[in-house]
Amino acid sequence: MTSIERTAYPRFKRLLSTRELHVFYTPSADEISWARGFAGSDEHLLAMVVLLKCFGRLGYFPPLKKVPTVVVEHVRRDLGLPEEVRAVHAAPRTAERQRDLIRQRLGAVRDPRGARKVAAEAITEAAHARNQPPDLINIALERLVAGCFELPAFSTLDDLVSTIRGAVNAEILAAISGG
Repeated sequence: MTSIERTAYPRFKRLLSTRELHVFYTPSADEISWARGFAGSDEHLLAMVVLLKCFGRLGYFPPLKKVPTVVVEHVRRDLGLPEEVRAVHAAPRTAERQRDLIRQRLGAVRDPRGARKVAAEAITEAAHARNQPPDLINIALERLVAGCFELPAFSTLDDLVSTIRGAVNAEILAAISGG
């Protein structure tokens, strides 16, 4: 298993500075207005804006319970919502609808099979010249971001690298040994 810390896979930092909160997680007036047009409650509004800002920063939707409290509190303050308002969805359908709206707004492609195919092609090409799993994951990430794909889970990329790297290395060994 490749260490996520050795890759460019986006994730939340342990400590977020005030500057990072402001730059990456402060919703614009347009984003707030847009979200208000779809959210039926304060809880759904907070959840939607938190997911919008997290997806914009990470390229995937983290579970709301994994979003750092400081991010949720920052967005809640920017929305002018009371402290008791929580970022939650009343139903899974609401969460999926919000994710679809966010993808549409940001021009992101949700195509897990297509994303795996693009990542596999990038890894296969790169594995002939590079052998370090973090390098191969980073190359796949670059290609996925360039294609506006929603990022697959880190474990998916790590498994692809392991499988493809093994096959390419076996192919190279066979060519060297004349077999």
